[in-house]
This record gives sequence, C-alpha cells and structure tokens, in this order.
Amino acid sequence: MKSGPGTEVGIGDDAAVLAAPDGRVVATTDFLLEGRHFRRDWAGPADIGHRAAVRSLADVAAMGARATALLVAFAAPAALSSAWALDLSAGLAAEAERAGATVAGGDTARFDRVLLAVTGLGDLQGRPPVTRAGARPGDVVAVAGPLGHSAAGLALLEAGHRAPGAPGTAQREQAPPSAGQPGLAALITAHLRPAPPYDAGPEAADLGATALMDVSDGLLADLAHIADASRVAVNVHPAALDPAPLIPAAEVLGLGAAAPLEWMLTGGEDHSLVAAFPPGTPLPPRWLVIGDVREGEGVLVDGRPHPGAGGWEHFPNSSWH
Repeated sequence: MKSGPGTEVGIGDDAAVLAAPDGRVVATTDFLLEGRHFRRDWAGPADIGHRAAVRSLADVAAMGARATALLVAFAAPAALSSAWALDLSAGLAAEAERAGATVAGGDTARFDRVLLAVTGLGDLQGRPPVTRAGARPGDVVAVAGPLGHSAAGLALLEAGHRAPGAPGTAQREQAPPSAGQPGLAALITAHLRPAPPYDAGPEAADLGATALMDVSDGLLADLAHIADASRVAVNVHPAALDPAPLIPAAEVLGLGAAAPLEWMLTGGEDHSLVAAFPPGTPLPPRWLVIGDVREGEGVLVDGRPHPGAGGWEHFPNSSWH
C-alpha cells in the first residue's frame, strides 16, 4: 500500500507518522462486525473493506474536514484465505483513495468472525469544525447524496435478491432475481458500496453550515441528534424528497406505496451528508433543501411527529445515545 501525501511514515513500522498542517486532527472510529453489519454470503471482501472505510471517512467529512488516513484493526478466522484478506484490503485502500486518504497502518488478530475497527483521521485545513450543535431557527436543512437507497438494497438482500457477481451467484442454476433489473442491482450496490460525496463536507463548512452530520442511522434519527444538540426542532418536508428510484424495489417486494418514503426518512447507511445552513445561503445543485429549523424540540415531518422509530437504535432499551 502506498503512503498518502500527508503520511511521513506509513505501514511497516511500529506506528505511522502523519503531517497535521492545521495543528488539529479530526479523529473518529467505527466497528464493522460480521453478522451485525455485513454477511459474507451477501458481500464480497472488497465490498466489506469498502463499507468499513466509508463509515469512518463519512464521519470525518461530517465535521467539515478532509480525510487523511485510516488505521485498521482486523480480526478473522484462521481458515479465512489470504486472497480474501487481500481483496478486503484492496477495497479499503480504494475507498480511502477516493476520499484523498491512505491506509496508514493497523493490527491483525485471529477471531472466530471477521471484525474490523477503523479509525479515521482528517484535516480541517484551517476551518472551524462543524458540529451538531449550531443549528438555529430559520436555517434551512439540505442533504447531499441519496436517501433510502441503502435501506432499499438491504430489503432486497433480505428477500433473497442479489446483484450480479455476488458471492455464490455463479453457482446458481438461474441468475439471481435482481441480475436482469439494473435499478434493483444498483440499490443492492448502494447498500454494499455506498458512495458518499466526501468533498461535500468541507464544501458545507465553506458555505457556512451551522450543523452537519452523515446519515448513518436514518435521516430522522440523525436529524434528532442535531435537534437535541442545537436545542431546536427540525422539520422535514417529504414533498421535497423524490422516492421514484426506490419504487421498483417496493413493487418487487410487494410493499405498499409508503415504503419508498419510509426508506428515505428512516433508512440508514447511505452516509450522505445533511446540514443546516443560514437562510438565503446559495447552495450548489447537489444540495437539496429538505426542511427547516424551528423553535422547539425534536424532529417533525410536515409539522407533525413521525410515528415509530426514526432509524436504527443501537441500544433501544437503554438510555445510551
């Protein structure tokens, strides 16, 4: 693996040495656990490496920073092939490179399942960090990147659909149900290999964003974090959302017309960026205005509470947040 432009000492020594020209380092870490976050019969090793990288790279972008490096701790069963591990490594490295970062080091161990712990590091490049706590009444809420695509892809996988080339599909007598339907295959790919617009994070900071997050747990769930931290209410305008790309998945799964919008509101793991901006901020076309910030608390949909969970809850029966 080659070293990135900000890596002074990379893989091969006891620790990496990274340049920090800003004088501050954005740092985040995330787990990817087999059976919880991925299944090896659904995803190939490069897909898994890709997703592991995305989770930390998107968190760095969500602070308004540019990712510089990843540190990866990897555990796997002894029977796992070296080719599998190399493909995973290649997926990690390729997604890091897409974000302008490098894999700077890490550790390996033996375990009965595949486990990845990825630490992402980033450079604010002189900008102040954009946190969850700055949204103000009157701000507009906008998103860069897709919503609900990963959730729709997950629903397809759970129903037995597979994208062409998925693990095990070559041995089947018939092509998997999604193979001849490009729209469905694209949604499955969106779950296996989400593609966040990382550069939209620093862009949002330069535009004066008052709050910023990536959509990992679900749009409503993540906007609730902004609402709580900023002590405001966030109202989502569902009419601004376009569920059309998700309708084929709902139809093939036999779900009702409400499913695509529900995926967009509560589905996670697209890792798109959602931000609050001062009113009147001229936004580039990729930023879609989907709501507003108000006095009050919590998240509303067209001015009303949304029934049910707003997305993934890691500890639903506890007070952890």
